[in-house]
Amino acid sequence: MTERKTDDVTGVETTGHSWDGIEELNNPLPRWWLWTLYLTIIWGIGYTIAYPAWPMISGATSGVLGWSTRANVAAEITEHEGRNAELVAQLVAVDMPALPQDPDLNRYAIARGGAVFRSNCSQCHGSGAAGAKGYPNLLDDDWLWGGDIDTIMYTVRHGIRNTIDADAHYSEMPAFGDILEPADIDAVVEHVVSLSSPTFDAALAEAGAVVFADNCAACHGEAAQGDRTMGAPNLADAIWLYGGDRETLHNTVEMSRFGVMPPWGPRLKEADIRAVSAYVHSLGGGE
Repeated sequence: MTERKTDDVTGVETTGHSWDGIEELNNPLPRWWLWTLYLTIIWGIGYTIAYPAWPMISGATSGVLGWSTRANVAAEITEHEGRNAELVAQLVAVDMPALPQDPDLNRYAIARGGAVFRSNCSQCHGSGAAGAKGYPNLLDDDWLWGGDIDTIMYTVRHGIRNTIDADAHYSEMPAFGDILEPADIDAVVEHVVSLSSPTFDAALAEAGAVVFADNCAACHGEAAQGDRTMGAPNLADAIWLYGGDRETLHNTVEMSRFGVMPPWGPRLKEADIRAVSAYVHSLGGGE
């Protein structure tokens, strides 16, 4: 139980707290501070009445002023689209290979497409479109399905190997672990390594060439340079989607790969599909 008493020097009552003989005085708060506190409380109550504030089960109180950040953003978007309506109409109507012939429209499409890419595509392909393991680099000329503007637009619209769009690009590599003996897998991996690396086991690679011709050439081609009509990658250019070391290649051959890209046709407006296709095509890898 602390004991309050009056300080002999100041004549102010103490709080009863003492630290090493130093006692705390029970001075009242400054009036200006108290009035500021009261005003902020009043302001806070008024704010919660006027603006959205209190969380409820399925939303929040809307406030008597009906103010909404969502409505403000929607109004700004509508205003922006109105200002660019003519460019949007031109973009929707243009023959995409001829887009660069209209510099103003081309600049608008690329700028709009960059925003669409950052909002919807960068999560997988990276903010700079350089890709990651399992996600293609969009800056180079190594395209599984083709890098011309029309093919890029088709890929964006329909996606790859998804179950949503019947027109999606589709191919499927078999899991050769169920087909080949482990020794044959080792051999064909060594053959694939020999196509782009100077360091390999020549005898094993020679045996793997036979396995490749019998099991892999039908899709990847006799020279292993791939087939875009099937989405079969070029195996001779040292560009790898999942990795080109022996362990990764062994896993790929044994268990296969099956990357999926969603169709953006149902999610994006036609102008956005065209714009993001133009943006990707402009990054340097478009053909």
